[in-house]
Amino acid sequence: MKIGRFGIVALLAAPGIWAQSIDGLWDASLKQGATEIPFKIGFSGTGSDIQGWFFNGEDKLISSGGTYENGSLVLNFDSYLGVLKLTLKDGALDGDWSTSRGGRSGAATPVHAVRDVPQPAPKTKAPNVAGVWVIEDVKSSKGEKAWNLVLTQKGNDLTASILRVDGDTGALTGGWQDGKFVVSHFDGSRPALWAITPQADGTLSVDQGSGRGGGTIIAIRPEEVKAKGLAAPTDPNSFTSVKDVTQPFPFSFPDLDGKIVSSTDERFQGKVVLINITGSWCPNCHDEAPFLAEIYNKYHSKGLEIVALSFEEADQVANPTRLRAFIKQNGIKYTVLMGGETGSAKEKLTQAQNWNAWPTTFFVGRDGLVKGVHAGFPSSGSGILYEQEKKEFVERVESLLAQTTSARK
Repeated sequence: MKIGRFGIVALLAAPGIWAQSIDGLWDASLKQGATEIPFKIGFSGTGSDIQGWFFNGEDKLISSGGTYENGSLVLNFDSYLGVLKLTLKDGALDGDWSTSRGGRSGAATPVHAVRDVPQPAPKTKAPNVAGVWVIEDVKSSKGEKAWNLVLTQKGNDLTASILRVDGDTGALTGGWQDGKFVVSHFDGSRPALWAITPQADGTLSVDQGSGRGGGTIIAIRPEEVKAKGLAAPTDPNSFTSVKDVTQPFPFSFPDLDGKIVSSTDERFQGKVVLINITGSWCPNCHDEAPFLAEIYNKYHSKGLEIVALSFEEADQVANPTRLRAFIKQNGIKYTVLMGGETGSAKEKLTQAQNWNAWPTTFFVGRDGLVKGVHAGFPSSGSGILYEQEKKEFVERVESLLAQTTSARK
C-alpha cells in the first residue's frame, strides 16, 4: 500500500499510533521514603502484546503479562506478585509499583518515567576503582564480620554490588558525578541508591543513604585486610554444615500437585542430589534459579537430580501462585516441593547446622550423604565472584557425578 504525503501527516497526527507508543528504554525513578531512586525500564509492543522489563545489570526481569491501551499501562510480574501501573501523559509515564506478600497488598510506590536520553560524557575522568574490595565491621545478623564490595568499571560507568554470605544486593549501576560514583538499582526488588567516593587514604566511602540498611561504610583493598590481620568475608562453602555426616539429609514434602516426594524414593537412589532451600519471595533465590535450571538441563542425563524445598508465606502455601510463576519464569524442570511456611523451615530441616541463608544448597553424593553445603548465591552484579562461584559449583557437581560409590541401602 502506498501512502501519500498527506496520509503520512494524518498518521503522525493520529492518537494511538506513534504518539502513544512507549517502545524503547525509559529513565524511571521510584520513591523510597524521601529518596528518589533512579532505574532503567524497557517496553515493547502494545495492547495485550505489551512487554516490559526491569534490569539487574545486564540481566532482565521480563513481565509475565499485561495491557497497554489508550495510554494506560498495566504490567504483571507474577514471579514477584508485582504490578506496575502507569499512565502516559505529556510524554511522561506516572503511576505506581505494588507487590503482594503474606496475602496483603503492599503500599503502592510512586513511579515516574521519561524517555531515555543519552547523557553527555562528564568533563572529568573517573579514577579506576575496579576490583574486589572488603567492607569491615559489618552489622550482620548471621555473624559475618566482613562483606565483599565488587566494582566493575568501564570508563566513567560503574556497576557495584555488596556480596554477603546469603547473596548480593543486585547490580547497582551509574557513573561518575561531581567527584563520586552515583549508582542505583531496582529490578522489582532491592531498591537502592549509593554514592561511592574515593578517599585520600585509598579507601572508598560508600554512602547507602538513610533507608533500610543505610549509613556510610568504608571499603578497603583485600591486601590491606591480609596485612592488618582483619577478618575476611565469610566463605559460603563453610558457613553451613550438617549435624551428622554419617546420616542422610531427609525430606518428605508434597509437590505442587499434592503428591508426596521423599528422599528415600527410588528416583534419587545412586544419584547426585542437590537439595536447594529456597523461597519465591527471596531475591537471591531468583538470582540462583536460572543457574540451577541450566546445570540441571546439562547434567540430569548424567545422574544429577535437583530438589527445591520451597518455604513460603501461609497464603502462598495454600495457593502457590507466585511459586508457579517463579518456576515458569526460570524454566525450572527439576523437582520443586512445598516445604511449608518459612517459619517452620528450621524445625523441618533436621540435618541442617547453622543454616539461616536463603538460598542454601546441600550437595548429596551417590551414597546418599551430604558432601558439602553452599550458602547463598550472588547475581551477575557480583562480577568475577559470581563467575567464580558458578565455576566452583559446577566443579563440585562434576566431581560428585564422577564418583561411583554405590547407592545407599
